[in-house]
Amino acid sequence: MTAAIVGGCVVTVADVEARERQLRAGPQAAALPVPGTSEGRQLRRWLTQLIATEQVIAAHAAALGLTADGAPSEDEVLPDMTARVEIGSIAAAALGNPLARTVFREVTAAVEVTEEQVTAYHERNPLRFAAGAQGGVGWRRPAAPPRLAQVRPVITAHLVAAARRRAFRCWLDERSAELVHLAPGYEHPGDPRQPDNTHKH
Repeated sequence: MTAAIVGGCVVTVADVEARERQLRAGPQAAALPVPGTSEGRQLRRWLTQLIATEQVIAAHAAALGLTADGAPSEDEVLPDMTARVEIGSIAAAALGNPLARTVFREVTAAVEVTEEQVTAYHERNPLRFAAGAQGGVGWRRPAAPPRLAQVRPVITAHLVAAARRRAFRCWLDERSAELVHLAPGYEHPGDPRQPDNTHKH
């Protein structure tokens, strides 16, 4: 039985079941939904998406001869929970693989931000990278926002990292739309047409 086809390669139901067994044997097993329930079926859909995403990334890497050697660390690509939320749970899970992070670096290598974007960000968020005042407990508002020259490198790095995550997510969405075909019952978890999607507006 087929769960998905990715560029002519079949993801079988057995592949999804094997990944689910692996997950249920891991440390987060108690947090997983009960098999056979609506939430359990959503987990299987999510796993199907993850397997398909891994295959999309692997195909791109193979086409360009990329390897996992010298891949950026996971913390470099996804430094915090905000970054993981921005890029989405499936892409974040896929980026646990060093080969995926090599592809991330290749896909996003040309992404940069302009000086105007850096200046505008500082104007909108003058205290975003300000150091807290010394003394006391916890963060304290500084007496004055830092000058742009003081925080330009950190703002630039912050904006470039966010722009690269967006670029990778867009690339992955486009490639998946081209290559991935899902079988009934294995639709995207957020697809409003499938019966277990309970996210309503």
